[in-house]
Amino acid sequence: MSRHRAIEDKAIDWLIRKDEPDWSEGDQAELDAWIGESMANRAAYLRAEYGWAEAERVKSLGDWGKPDSSSSRQPMGRWWLGAIAASILAVVGIGTYSFAPQLADQPQLREARFDTPVGGRKVINLSDGSKIDLNTQSVVRTAVHDKRRAVWLDSGEAYFEVAHRKGEPFVVYAGEQTITVLGTKFSVRRDQDRVTVNVIEGRVRIDDGHNRYTNGAIITAGDTAIARGDSTLIAAKSEERVENALAWRDGKLTFNLVPLSEAAAEFNRYNRTQLIIDPSAADIPIGGIFQASNVGAFARLLHDAYGLKFEQDDDRITISS
Repeated sequence: MSRHRAIEDKAIDWLIRKDEPDWSEGDQAELDAWIGESMANRAAYLRAEYGWAEAERVKSLGDWGKPDSSSSRQPMGRWWLGAIAASILAVVGIGTYSFAPQLADQPQLREARFDTPVGGRKVINLSDGSKIDLNTQSVVRTAVHDKRRAVWLDSGEAYFEVAHRKGEPFVVYAGEQTITVLGTKFSVRRDQDRVTVNVIEGRVRIDDGHNRYTNGAIITAGDTAIARGDSTLIAAKSEERVENALAWRDGKLTFNLVPLSEAAAEFNRYNRTQLIIDPSAADIPIGGIFQASNVGAFARLLHDAYGLKFEQDDDRITISS
């Protein structure tokens, strides 16, 4: 990692940390000391702070973010913020950089890889006191030491309980998305280029991975964010939705009148026996709580409730009307 990137990262980390409710006079003194260490530190912090201020001013011209009075920093329209960032960088004459770190760029981090098979679960206890609950068909890489805490979700889904460590953010990289926290409970699911984040406790910051202070969304407990590329949709204050999304931690799947084809796709994540849904039955609405590992029982319930036919081979169950 270059010195310039390290300074820019630290400035953003200070900005995130300053937004935490436990910010104290001692923390402010530490920030002031860091800013006073060099002109580079001061310039980086002013750039980040000015970017936020300009984003807030531009946001007032229109509604591009999620209304949430609990946070003063809201997600903005990317093209507006991109223009702001570009103008700021042009004025100070530093150019631009891409914030998409890879393990190859960070040889000092000790990497560990964990994965789960179909229907498998694994709990990973990290050295900083944090915990990862890895869902079915998932792969993560972790790099945690006394200077940095980073996790790469390469595929699948994971639930995180992050231990608070003062001044050291915990960062999850999922495709193009970067999720940054200081200490909280949340889940991240990666479906190719779509990333879904559910927050159970605390606050989470989501960025599109290219520039951490030009397109960020801060979501809080009960919120769900679905991100694809540089677009992020936020469902605010939906505790039931979050609870349903995390039912897998109890071995359950919860559906709220979703099409049968969608419910079947969820079952197929957890079972080697796959559900094949005939188009004639694909749109039937499904609601309820089901055992994720018992796909046969689900098929029988469909027969009992809707009169659907099912035929079972060795590794597939075909459902039709």
